[in-house]
Amino acid sequence: MGSAGSYQYPTMESVIYGRPAAEALRDEAERLGAKRVYLIASRTLNTTTSEIEKIRTALGDRHAATFDGIPQHTTREVVVKVARQAKDAKADLVVAIGGGSVVDAAKIALMCMEHEIFEQDGLDGFETTPERRFGQFRTPKVRMIAIPSTLSGGEYNSGALVTDVRRKLKQIFNHPMMMPRSIILDPAMTRYTPEKLWLGSGTRAMDHGIEAICSSRPNVLVDTVCQRGLRYLHDGLLRTKNDPNDEEARLNCQLGSWMSAFGLQARVPMGASHAIGHVLGGTCDVPHYFCTAVMMPSVLRYNHPATEAAQKTIAAALGAPDRDASEAFADFIAELGLPRRLAEVGVDEGRFDLIGKNAMLSIFTRANPQPIREPADVVKILKLAA
Repeated sequence: MGSAGSYQYPTMESVIYGRPAAEALRDEAERLGAKRVYLIASRTLNTTTSEIEKIRTALGDRHAATFDGIPQHTTREVVVKVARQAKDAKADLVVAIGGGSVVDAAKIALMCMEHEIFEQDGLDGFETTPERRFGQFRTPKVRMIAIPSTLSGGEYNSGALVTDVRRKLKQIFNHPMMMPRSIILDPAMTRYTPEKLWLGSGTRAMDHGIEAICSSRPNVLVDTVCQRGLRYLHDGLLRTKNDPNDEEARLNCQLGSWMSAFGLQARVPMGASHAIGHVLGGTCDVPHYFCTAVMMPSVLRYNHPATEAAQKTIAAALGAPDRDASEAFADFIAELGLPRRLAEVGVDEGRFDLIGKNAMLSIFTRANPQPIREPADVVKILKLAA
């Protein structure tokens, strides 16, 4: 830990945990004076469970409409469609209920509503680049609340990942006020999440904590909270794999995801695992929740020369203080039964050059603690994970 640093507080008002989602959302809508609440929900939750209907019932006349057609990777095509529907519904509050793709769709839909972007090309020029961290968006008049059903943790930051399927390219869009005003954590909402998605999204949450601890610009609060978050996730994921009905462990996982996201909240730069993971999803169609499982051990190995002390604290958080962090994380992935190599998620070496090229477009690549100067450096990491 360096002797100098800073912490930036996020543009988020509250995290509400341990209460039924419908009850908590009703109270938040009343607090905010929302009259037209537009729900963007997981299709599984909306069509095979009663959870979304409970929310609609609790909202009563405040419920404006529900959309449940977000794909696995949030696309430009769907978000402009959502934005038009929400605008037509005169939405004054948007609520995302589901996984990371649903949350990202809600975030960028706020901006599409604000700028009346209802065609895909309208987003051109707003994306984040290595030279421009925030797009030239206006502050949105409509804000959002998130009720996550997975652990990916994207709700704790102000960025959204959106794929342009025409170019097979996942891009980041960012504005401080895209962050939810409130996040509601209800473990009951996670009971329907498939096991692989639940466990994999938990490792994705750990990615936030690991890259924050190893960041080139860390700070003392982020380090301390992220270490605790990693421990919550490590223990909670193993417990829920053993007993999916362990509601206390599910809530602990949610709390761990929140804690591990403190770096994202404070805009601590992430690194190569984020950059490569985004490309694996947008370019290679790898489920986002498998990206950390297959890449993090290799990223830790690559970054070890620059992050040796930080990696010791990570190993301790994983319950293996005397081991190498890369090995400890790989063994943890094996315990969870998740894929461990790129070949297991359908990515062969023939695609490495393209992944390396696309990864160099990410702001996270340039922030990696061990320098990545060219696509060939990304390929070195990919070969470790092959």
